Amino acid sequence: MDAEDIRFLESMEAPPLCPSWAVSIGYLGVVSAACLSNWGSAWGTWKSGTSLVHTGIRHPGSVMKNVIPVVMAGVIGIYGLIVAVILAESIPTPGKGRNNEYSIYTAMAHLAAGLCCGISGLAAGGCIGIVGDAGVRAVGYRASSISLFPSNASSGGYSSIPDSDTGGDAVDDVSGSDDQNKLFVGMLIMLIFSEALALYGLIVALIVSQHSYSCGESSV
Repeated sequence: MDAEDIRFLESMEAPPLCPSWAVSIGYLGVVSAACLSNWGSAWGTWKSGTSLVHTGIRHPGSVMKNVIPVVMAGVIGIYGLIVAVILAESIPTPGKGRNNEYSIYTAMAHLAAGLCCGISGLAAGGCIGIVGDAGVRAVGYRASSISLFPSNASSGGYSSIPDSDTGGDAVDDVSGSDDQNKLFVGMLIMLIFSEALALYGLIVALIVSQHSYSCGESSV
């Protein structure tokens, strides 16, 4: 490499660290955190809510006990809201001189934070919905003494179970059965660890969102 090539390389400008389109990358992180988390929250609420209503037809007293999956699915949307607000407040507006202080490094950090929280919330919401759906139905089947593979003697299903207001302490006392409590505790443990997935994404997103680089007023 001769002196002319060296002078040519020195005359070349480095790519700008604060391009005008960096803001769009940052706001994409805001959208990812809010929308994907709400998607997971809606998915979990839909799956567990339908099974809760189905079980509540025969046992209305068990609805408040089994509403936990719906509540835990709704919390995931709050995680996405928190991260989206933090990221949105961290994106500065351009100055009057049309100078952009928002660097591509900060934009990529905000995008990574939004995707981390959003995708974690989506996965956690789906897991809560599927586990809550199966768990709530299992508790309802156990309360009704229904077998998923009935024999000829018990093929009547719900039709062979007396109504909850016609008698029988075993039908009214849904939460007092040991078998039902074991099913409920097992479902609750699985829901807690499913919720932890979204919490992990929230923690990492909050840490990554603090990484920033400002170009200063002299950047164009």
